[in-house]
Amino acid sequence: MSKIAFIFPGQGSQHAGMGCDLNDNFASARNVFEEADAALGFKISDLCFNGPEEDLQLTSNTQPAILTASIAAFRVLVENGIKPDVVAGHSLGEYSALVAAGALSLSDAVKIVRLRGQLMQQAVPVGVGAMAAILGLEAPKVAEACEAAAQGQVCSPANFNSPNQTVIAGNHEAVERAVAECQKLGARRAVMLKVSAPFHCALMQPAQDQLTPALNETNFNDLAFPLINNVDAQQITCGDDARTGLIRQVSAPVRWTQIVERMLADGVDTFIEVGPGKVLSGLVKSINKTSLLLNVEDRASLNATLEALKTRTEAAGS
Repeated sequence: MSKIAFIFPGQGSQHAGMGCDLNDNFASARNVFEEADAALGFKISDLCFNGPEEDLQLTSNTQPAILTASIAAFRVLVENGIKPDVVAGHSLGEYSALVAAGALSLSDAVKIVRLRGQLMQQAVPVGVGAMAAILGLEAPKVAEACEAAAQGQVCSPANFNSPNQTVIAGNHEAVERAVAECQKLGARRAVMLKVSAPFHCALMQPAQDQLTPALNETNFNDLAFPLINNVDAQQITCGDDARTGLIRQVSAPVRWTQIVERMLADGVDTFIEVGPGKVLSGLVKSINKTSLLLNVEDRASLNATLEALKTRTEAAGS
């Protein structure tokens, strides 16, 4: 029997106009944007729909904006009778996945991720940290390069995105040394990323420490469907486990490859990326080429997804 995973994007998928089409055409999406606006005390909806891009790029805005647009798409999918068997999200996307699973309220989630963005930005002065994407080199060799390049500074894998793509993070000089080391070890490409902070590494420990009280004070329910978490790539259904995972993931790497492999092992054959962009769909394709990959961010992609699922159901029944 076919199993569906909903996967929720993280930073990097934002763009002006996201969620606007769904907001204009579905009351369920409109309600999401109104709830987020009320919770935050300013119109995150206006930022999603109209930008400007430079404001949308600020991580304290990016995080609640992507979460809100993702949950708007999720509510429209549910309204059309599509529900997941399992969920996951990439970094920030784990918050979206937990709202979808009923573990967190939307109001609580947008406030926490705005704080999360502020704390991450404050944790490391601009220019001190950096991130780089390493392509075409196995993860163990990337880790080896980071270790050699650290030289007393922080440098480590931040996102295990696919077997051939690992993002690294740490002190700027150490990341530059690691890029050179990865190239020596045979990386196809090694690219410094334009990011506002070095996410998912030990430099984020101050942000993690400051975010912990806010997460501890927030109500977490048990999940309506299982989530494969970032920090361990393990299935969770308990609200307390969800909270602990969100605390730990601030300074720990995102194990996306393992998350997808776990879902595949559990029988998932259909992945629906819920929210702006198709970055995660591309990563899933590089891990498994036979999965059905769909996405929902506007009416056109919603209709295409509903049609593809209907066709699959009819084929299975014939």
